[in-house]
Amino acid sequence: MIANYNDAGLDLSYDLEFYALMAESFERSVGHSLTPEGQGAEWLYDQSPAVVLAHNTDADPRFIYANRAAQACFEYSWDEFITLPSRLSAEAPDRAERDRLLNAVAANGFIADYRGLRIAKSGRRFYIEKAIVWDLIDRSGCRRGQAATFDSWQDVQAD
Repeated sequence: MIANYNDAGLDLSYDLEFYALMAESFERSVGHSLTPEGQGAEWLYDQSPAVVLAHNTDADPRFIYANRAAQACFEYSWDEFITLPSRLSAEAPDRAERDRLLNAVAANGFIADYRGLRIAKSGRRFYIEKAIVWDLIDRSGCRRGQAATFDSWQDVQAD
C-alpha cells in the first residue's frame, strides 16, 4: 500500500517505503546512490552530513521529510518542519526564483548544482550550494513530490 504523502501527520523519518521512494528516484534521475552502500533510512535521517528535504504535491507543497541535518540547518524541529509550507524556506522576494527551480525540476526530472538563498526559523539567511533537486517518482511513474539534498551552505553576512 502506497502512503498518501499529502495526508498530514505521517512520520516518514524512518519509513522504509518513503526511503525507497527517495533513494530509487534519486538514483534513476541523478545516476548515483543517495546513501553510501549498506546505509538506509536510519542513516539518512540520523547520520547523513547532507541536508535532505522533501515536500509533497499539495497545491501549496508542505514539507514531509527533513533529516536531522536539515533540522539543524533550518532550525526547525521535525514537528515544525512537517507542517511548514516549503515556500517558507525562502524569503518572499526569493520565492519566484524558487518556483522557477521547482518548475524546471518538474520539466526535467532533476537539477544539479543549484544555488539559492534560504532562510532559517531564526531569520538567519544562507545560500545553499551545489544542491540537487529531484522529482519523487514512484515505481508506477506517479509523481509523489520533490526532494533536495545539499551538503554545503554559506551564511549571508549582515550589513
